[in-house]
Amino acid sequence: MRVAVMSDIHGFSLALRAVLDDLAGLPPVDEVVVAGDLCEVGPAPGEVLTILSTWSPPPPLTALLGNTDRDVIDGAGDRSARDDIVHRQIGEAGVAYLASLPFERRITPPEGFSPDEDLLVVHANPHDLERKLKPEMSDRALREVIGETRAAVIAFGHHHVSFVRPLGETTLVDVSAVGNPKDGELSCRYSLLTWDGTSRNWAIEQRRVPYPVDETAAQIRASDLPDPDRTLRTLLKASY
Repeated sequence: MRVAVMSDIHGFSLALRAVLDDLAGLPPVDEVVVAGDLCEVGPAPGEVLTILSTWSPPPPLTALLGNTDRDVIDGAGDRSARDDIVHRQIGEAGVAYLASLPFERRITPPEGFSPDEDLLVVHANPHDLERKLKPEMSDRALREVIGETRAAVIAFGHHHVSFVRPLGETTLVDVSAVGNPKDGELSCRYSLLTWDGTSRNWAIEQRRVPYPVDETAAQIRASDLPDPDRTLRTLLKASY
């Protein structure tokens, strides 16, 4: 079993297309999971939702709810200029799509034992959409966020910095961000997780795809974002 996990597209449709093109050139996966934060920030939230909401398997695709997706839903009646752009592009149908997204996706491998051999995909952590799991955190601090959650692998985004961290019987995988990574290098990030039934482990491959910088810059400048230059500067910085 092979699962592609990506997160934090943030309205950067060309970055999403670059990741999907990369994925299409690899051996087939059994499922694609998108771990939330689909629309807000970038120039093309409507195009992102069109790609995801009209997806036709194979493979099946599951999109999850992220914190900014929740904010778009909650801000339907009181929103910023950037939120206005998101709502204008995605419409009521897009808001309804976001509202339908689940919090998590738990995958039990073929003939695997749940929950201890599962792959659990969430946006930020297994309990909420806000608290980050960061590579510099101590084991104790990470456990305080994860709690009693059981899984072989917990994959997530939210912090936009890729890392793999064993934590007892669980491996933490931050898949970083498709749209605006903060790893210090601008590239589109996602991960492939492959179940090995012999070793009974998930193999983890973190992939980097060249970012369509020039095309995205042109798309940002042509958009109606309230401050396109700032959006572009933040994207190119690729760090906090």
